[in-house]
Amino acid sequence: MSETLVRYSNILEIVGDIVRVQVPESAYQQETGPRFNDLAVIETRFGVPSLAQVIKLEQDAISLQVFHGTKGVSTDSSVRFLGHSMGTTYSGNILGRVFRGTGEPIDGGPDLSGDPSVPIGGPSVNPVRRVLASKMIRTNIPMIDVFNCLVESQKIPIFSVSGEPFNALLARIGIQADADLVVFGGMGLIFDDYYSFRKTFEDAGIFSRTVMFVNLASDPIVERILVPDMALAVAEKFAVEEGKRVLVLMTDMTAFADALKEVSIAMDQVPANRGYPGDLYSQLARRYEKAADYARAGSVTILTVTTMPGDDVTHPVPDNTGYITEGQFYLHDGLIDPFGSLSRLKQNVIGKVTREDHGQIMNTMIRFFSGARDAEQKQAMAFELSDYDQKLLKFGKLFRERFMNINVDLSLEEALDLGWKILAECFEARELLMKQALVDKYYPRTEAAQSSPAPGQKQVEG
Repeated sequence: MSETLVRYSNILEIVGDIVRVQVPESAYQQETGPRFNDLAVIETRFGVPSLAQVIKLEQDAISLQVFHGTKGVSTDSSVRFLGHSMGTTYSGNILGRVFRGTGEPIDGGPDLSGDPSVPIGGPSVNPVRRVLASKMIRTNIPMIDVFNCLVESQKIPIFSVSGEPFNALLARIGIQADADLVVFGGMGLIFDDYYSFRKTFEDAGIFSRTVMFVNLASDPIVERILVPDMALAVAEKFAVEEGKRVLVLMTDMTAFADALKEVSIAMDQVPANRGYPGDLYSQLARRYEKAADYARAGSVTILTVTTMPGDDVTHPVPDNTGYITEGQFYLHDGLIDPFGSLSRLKQNVIGKVTREDHGQIMNTMIRFFSGARDAEQKQAMAFELSDYDQKLLKFGKLFRERFMNINVDLSLEEALDLGWKILAECFEARELLMKQALVDKYYPRTEAAQSSPAPGQKQVEG
């Protein structure tokens, strides 16, 4: 069929990875005429075709985004429009495979060109077909499971800065999360990070139920824009057609936004805040809104990494992301910050699908940890500390060591029991200010806990 397609050879301009070609108005009436987001093939004098996508339609000119770069493309090249949009392979054969940003396998495995494909970048699911998020995804990370639960169909980012172990945290969530399938999207990864993700999935035994779409730092920047769409299109099909609970992991959405910025600048679009395109919010929302719990089907949960240049939360990417997503995890100094982190859906599962003491443990430990930080400030300024301040300092130390370390691996029930144990080591039962029924049921009645002095009192020696 491609041999019968009309070629257009009037190349007007080549800027970066953008090619503008003149097309008569009559071409829009043809069956294989150019349409927004459709694919095209650019043929050069060297005989090497380059795949491109329509990103702008003008009255008599069309802008094409060339995936593999414009090296070798000149004004004597020709363009053929293929009459269909970008797609990605979808079948059971893609599990355990790695694809690049254009959907081509890069793992040396069997060719999948004969398998069916699905278009990417489609609209989000109708809200009528969604059900209220009410199922928890366990990660065995106490700072998530206890304090900011990850809920099925949630869209939530990890806010962090360069140098933090956010990729290690993302990989660990992927291998420990209670999900049927994992779809990974990497944008602008160095090879070491890509290899680390793949090896982690393989060593944990989940690679056979994982699909990876990877754009390396050495790959064309424009391919980064396609990675989220491919990952989400595949995840959506697995959830809708096979009823799978799919967890989508993507890193780094700031690299995705930077790719959008570069393309918009090449197209001479009027820049908005810090040079990013004016539709940055819409571009991010189109991807995040793919998260859904489908009625009579599976679910898609989206967990991403968003790096904050200069640790600036007002940067356009994290700033816009915060308005779209349902909370965030703040990763600072190798720890998940309990005060900056938030899960807006946690109230749908805490105490409803989790143990009855979950909410009380969460609130009490955060209250004491806040007091511990105040006591640490008093200590740093050389103020005199009370016995109660000393208890708070002890609690803060144990909380950081046993809970906040992201390498701690505990089930939710084990983490709740550990919380009671730490509270019992530091405070008397009456100091907790918790529901008495829960204290009577869960507070460890250790000899040390029963004999510890009340605040302001000294231990009486016999």
